Amino acid sequence: MTNFYAGLIDGVLTGAVYALMAAGLTLIFGVMDIINIAQGVFVVLAAYLNYVLAAHFGLDLFVGILVTMPTLFLLGIAVDWAFIRRLPVRDRTTMSILVTYAVAIIIEGVLTVIFGVNYVQLHGWYVTRSIHLLGFYLPYIYVFGFGMAVVLLGAIYLMLYRTRFGRSVRASLQNRPAARLVGINVDRVATLTFGIGVAVTAAGGMVFGATNSFNPNSGYDLISRLLSIVILGGLGSMAGAMVAAISMLVVEDVVASMWSPLWAEVVFFAALVLVLALRPQGLFGRSFARAQ
Repeated sequence: MTNFYAGLIDGVLTGAVYALMAAGLTLIFGVMDIINIAQGVFVVLAAYLNYVLAAHFGLDLFVGILVTMPTLFLLGIAVDWAFIRRLPVRDRTTMSILVTYAVAIIIEGVLTVIFGVNYVQLHGWYVTRSIHLLGFYLPYIYVFGFGMAVVLLGAIYLMLYRTRFGRSVRASLQNRPAARLVGINVDRVATLTFGIGVAVTAAGGMVFGATNSFNPNSGYDLISRLLSIVILGGLGSMAGAMVAAISMLVVEDVVASMWSPLWAEVVFFAALVLVLALRPQGLFGRSFARAQ
């Protein structure tokens, strides 16, 4: 049972960080009908930015987020302005897959030229030290990362449900033509939403880089996991992404700790197939399409 509880705690802590990254992905889809294949590469890009800030400027990893999040926010806005908003509305979802995949390839190529293909990892005192909590030794980075994810997810919730911009986002998510009729600048909302969705990956990228070795190719495994989480939770559902992220990471970590790490990833995707076989729209998804 000790291994079970250890896997359960690890899954909850890491699942919150994945929920943060998946929240950005599902927010973009919910408002824009865009499947951002580049989200995994944005996570890796954020990890490399933290790596540069720590190695060359001596910034603590958590302090570095104050730089990487605005940087990725601006990058997201630039990508939306240059590519996404120019896609035809009729084929936007399909075309977005191709466009964001191209963006991912470009970023990956630039990172490869600058950093090479060798694996690196972020370092800090909290990466190698642990805290004794509830009878287990937990790395500080997992505890701090969980706390940061909770704060940022709470900030996203407050933005969506307690601000005027959040009302515009939710109106655009539910019915874009109606949102335009009441005076909402849907294009501006979409651009800012894309920027926010990319910016939150910066925080997840820091934790990812501190807990895993990574290179420019690491985004592919990440995007497969994030898409699985978003699909399982229900495309466009923020609550679904959070529940799915924590649930799937708990299942994976429990299997890894009690059975075998080799089967953990198999069970991760098997759970996705099983749930979708019973509920194709995902846990919190709706069975009807949103009006365009």
